[in-house]
Amino acid sequence: MRRTIAGSRSLVTGASSGIGRHLALELARQGGDVVLFARRLPELESLASEIRALGRKAFVVAGDVTDSADRARGLAAAQSELGGLDILVNNAGVTAHGLFARATPENLRRIMEVNFFAAVDLTREAIPLLKVGQSPMLVNIGSILGERGIPYNAEYSASKFALHGWTESIRTELIPLGIDVLLATPGTTETEFFSHMIDKQMELPWGSRRGANPVKVAQAIVRAIRRGKRTVLPSLSGRALLSLQHIAPRLVDRIMRRYV
Repeated sequence: MRRTIAGSRSLVTGASSGIGRHLALELARQGGDVVLFARRLPELESLASEIRALGRKAFVVAGDVTDSADRARGLAAAQSELGGLDILVNNAGVTAHGLFARATPENLRRIMEVNFFAAVDLTREAIPLLKVGQSPMLVNIGSILGERGIPYNAEYSASKFALHGWTESIRTELIPLGIDVLLATPGTTETEFFSHMIDKQMELPWGSRRGANPVKVAQAIVRAIRRGKRTVLPSLSGRALLSLQHIAPRLVDRIMRRYV
């Protein structure tokens, strides 16, 4: 179902930087109002000022998506300040780099809490608002690594595989409530994401590679929201990897083996 962004009311988690920040800005540029949810207050306030300068409403909720009280504050802000919620963007995420055998169990638990359980819980809590919204949509920001795991990213890949599977499962469940579901699957993007890892055992052996422009990634996701898409894969290299994985998975394994 096609939707108009102008006049829409969104809540974006992980809005202080990266894809989340640019998604909030793009939604505002197209006439939407936004609740900005993340932990870093100064960055949120700066973003809110930019959005207000565009003539749109922006409300800041500084908190942790894994905290039920903070999530409740985010949804309360959407209700009280915007009058409801039309688009929920589950974007908040963390990662770690290193060999699984050397990582602590706490790494996996923290990554799953932020990347998966927080999105699940916030969605459940937001459904009463979304189902009475205007052309409501749930947007989950997944990853190429939720389709094909790679070495040194086992915990992150696991969290995104879980998010992808859950997204596909609930899509049909939400149809009777009138809530569309979009799964965005970006590849590596030029953001601060890797500057905030919870653990970094090593530099990745394939080195630093330039990622996609986060502005273009955000524009592709908002375009998919507007068009009522089920999925969006805004990465040429990501599409190439998934195509090769589908055609020749053993070849992809051999390529990955070179780095271990």
